[in-house]
Amino acid sequence: QVQLVESGGGLVQPGGSLRLSCAASGSIFGIYDMAWYRQAPGKQRESVASMAGDGSTNYADSVKGRFTISKDNIKKVVYLQMNSLKPEDTAVYYCSVRFFFSDVTYWGQGTQVTVSL
Repeated sequence: QVQLVESGGGLVQPGGSLRLSCAASGSIFGIYDMAWYRQAPGKQRESVASMAGDGSTNYADSVKGRFTISKDNIKKVVYLQMNSLKPEDTAVYYCSVRFFFSDVTYWGQGTQVTVSL
């Protein structure tokens, strides 16, 4: 019923930029809080960026100053702007979103980001 569809991943050179999108659809109200996670091959999933219900944000130290989490409340889309990308940013990126009046956390399908020469 509710879907999160991710897009925007791809192959970029070090120093490049990408913007990931996470579009929500279905029987939902507004976005309450959201986060982006990533998982590199052979490594644990880690939190990259999050936004709480009051709009406050948190970033992993490794991406602070380079990544920005944001949302479009009308379109119900969550974004992750990634600048100054490094090879160590290579991973599958997942969005997670909670909506008002819901007790469920939804997850996107993941999108591959590869930073390489």
